[in-house]
Amino acid sequence: MTFGRLERRQPAQPMSEINVTPLVDVMLVLVVIFIITAPLLASAIRLDLPKSDAASAVETPRFVTLVVDKSGQAFLNDKAMPLDELARSLAQTASQNLDTEVQLRADSAVPYGKVVEVIGVAQKAGLSRIGFVAEPTPAAAPAAPAGR
Repeated sequence: MTFGRLERRQPAQPMSEINVTPLVDVMLVLVVIFIITAPLLASAIRLDLPKSDAASAVETPRFVTLVVDKSGQAFLNDKAMPLDELARSLAQTASQNLDTEVQLRADSAVPYGKVVEVIGVAQKAGLSRIGFVAEPTPAAAPAAPAGR
């Protein structure tokens, strides 16, 4: 080595590998955030309710079956009755439990006006939960592939 001359080194080569350390750090921070916040999002308000002998369990909703046959005759729980008697029976049912559901089964040949009349009797009695019962259509056979 001579006195005024400095040794030159090779310049640093560009890095061709991805540095995954910052990616791992960010992912670990996200995992910690999700671990902390997930129970907060899923939890409901926890209450320790007082106990009482007077508290009663909620009754399951009841239902009555109302059938209208082809001739327009109304049946309440399989018992034939005219509309005025039907109105009294439904009013009595409503006085016992307003959440009682009326499951209406009407023949397909019954005129629409008769079905509306029976629904009106039920609503006048105070029963507003009315369910219409129908038979499911039979499943159709799979169609043959088109074009062959």
